[in-house]
Amino acid sequence: MLYAVFMSATLPPFPRPQDPVGEPELLQLSTADDEPCLRADAARNRARLLEAAARLIAEHGAAGVTMEAVAAAANVGKGTVFRRFGDRTGLLMALLDHSARKLQADFLGGPPPLGPGAPPLDRLRAFGVALLYRSAEQLDLQLAATPEPSRRYVHPSAGALAMHVTMLLRQIVPDADCELLAQTLLGYLDPTVIHHMTKQRGMSLERLEAGWTDLVARVTNTEPPS
Repeated sequence: MLYAVFMSATLPPFPRPQDPVGEPELLQLSTADDEPCLRADAARNRARLLEAAARLIAEHGAAGVTMEAVAAAANVGKGTVFRRFGDRTGLLMALLDHSARKLQADFLGGPPPLGPGAPPLDRLRAFGVALLYRSAEQLDLQLAATPEPSRRYVHPSAGALAMHVTMLLRQIVPDADCELLAQTLLGYLDPTVIHHMTKQRGMSLERLEAGWTDLVARVTNTEPPS
């Protein structure tokens, strides 16, 4: 199984203001309000707020993350949290973006089969497994951060995932409507679907991983790996 390669129990460390934010950001995950060149003090404050929110999630689950609780944990005024993130969903999405940068760095520049250097079909299989286990490990946060439909699929992180899957599909099945196929495949990896299958239906992640491999084979009209 590929899943063992992608297991990571916690969010990656938050970068210091002078550190690069992952590998080359060919797909921009930040929103327009999340300026890439924040002043050093503003960057430190933002990192401190995200660290406080991550601690609250670890201790109390995503339900324990309110703007007031994060402000208190970070020892700042509530207005500071609202100015930086807009609302609770914005704060939770910022936490997910931080994790998404690590996944993005892996599929843009990491080792194969997730990163460049492997055949596109192998990369597509590995991508789904990586996203499946990342979502399962952060399911509480993923569900809490899911925005309303008007914001959900236009968020930069969702666009980055769709763009990557579309690119791989165009190399595998160039005559297909790869944008629509990409959305179909990503629907299988939706956190709400993973929650339903694992928590409500009792399915194992190993079964979902095998299902992903089978789905990719059927969508691309290829043989599943032996």
